[in-house]
Amino acid sequence: MLYPPEITEPIRMDLVNAGVTELRTPSDVDMVLKNAPGTTLVIINSVCGCAAGMARPGVKIALQHTKRPDRVGTVFAGVDREATERARHYIPGVPPSSPAFALFKDGKPVYVMERYQIEGRSPQEIAFDLVEAFDEYCG
Repeated sequence: MLYPPEITEPIRMDLVNAGVTELRTPSDVDMVLKNAPGTTLVIINSVCGCAAGMARPGVKIALQHTKRPDRVGTVFAGVDREATERARHYIPGVPPSSPAFALFKDGKPVYVMERYQIEGRSPQEIAFDLVEAFDEYCG
């Protein structure tokens, strides 16, 4: 493990307390994405500053929107490596990036926001982009 639990546990709980389901194993990831009807948002969490100051606050704002994914899960890059690798397997052609968001419809990726689209932006700007994707793809 790269990071000690005393560092990662509060980061995990930040999303869990917002109602996000942890996907800690490859089978957890498969369960929410493989042949999954409806929409699923997968958050690739990270210990970096842009995850703490931009990505997690932005997604928590977006999840307050009336239109939202049917399921929301998170993998933790650098901690739950196998689960993170499995989540990335579902977004082919997208280089590894954390933090990142991927929205799936019926198990297929329809929207991805990578780290370079998160860095240097406010949580409100990130939430705005996510809400636009929710409005387009979520029922």
